[in-house]
Amino acid sequence: MKLRPGFVVELAVNFLLPWLAYRFSLPHFGETGALIASALPPIVWSLVELARFRRVDALSLMVLAGIVLSIAAMAFGGSPRVLLLRESLVSGAVGVVFLLSLPLRRPLIFYLARATVAREMEGGAAHFEVLWRERPGLASSMRLMTLVWGAGLTCETALRAWVALTWPIGRFLVVSPFIGYGIYGGLALWTLWYRKTMRSGVDESVQPDGMGG
Repeated sequence: MKLRPGFVVELAVNFLLPWLAYRFSLPHFGETGALIASALPPIVWSLVELARFRRVDALSLMVLAGIVLSIAAMAFGGSPRVLLLRESLVSGAVGVVFLLSLPLRRPLIFYLARATVAREMEGGAAHFEVLWRERPGLASSMRLMTLVWGAGLTCETALRAWVALTWPIGRFLVVSPFIGYGIYGGLALWTLWYRKTMRSGVDESVQPDGMGG
């Protein structure tokens, strides 16, 4: 998919605006208030999507779930170790949800991809449904991507949790970003490579038979 304005707006509303709301609210309302403030942009976006298209935005739901988990994790206390573990809680929960969706008729990535396509083109959701029914390769590809992302996010959380519980806090703060960005970067690069491979396969399948019998 091309990077279109609608997709950029979606990313800004669900990631940039929550972060800005959190940073600006933190000095005035504390951590709990700042987390609640960060939930407002995706909530408003979800309501707009529901009013316009009669559906709830899947990406916004994931972001809101992460914020709710962060607020809930604060109930476990404020020890340094707990705070470090809370940082990894969201990605781990998302990874588990990815894996749990694998046995379902439609894995989680299906809904994320359909929502994006629906926003990028008129009748995109219906078109994506047709592709899903008529191209078995699309379903298997979506399941593989769900598996890889689910396993990657779950392993990232497990590794960071182990480091948070066993290493000195200062060392964790130095190494943790490299773990997170390294795994996220690896998943992103794999996704780009896999999409390119899928496109090459589709292009070859629609080519006419070779010349010369």
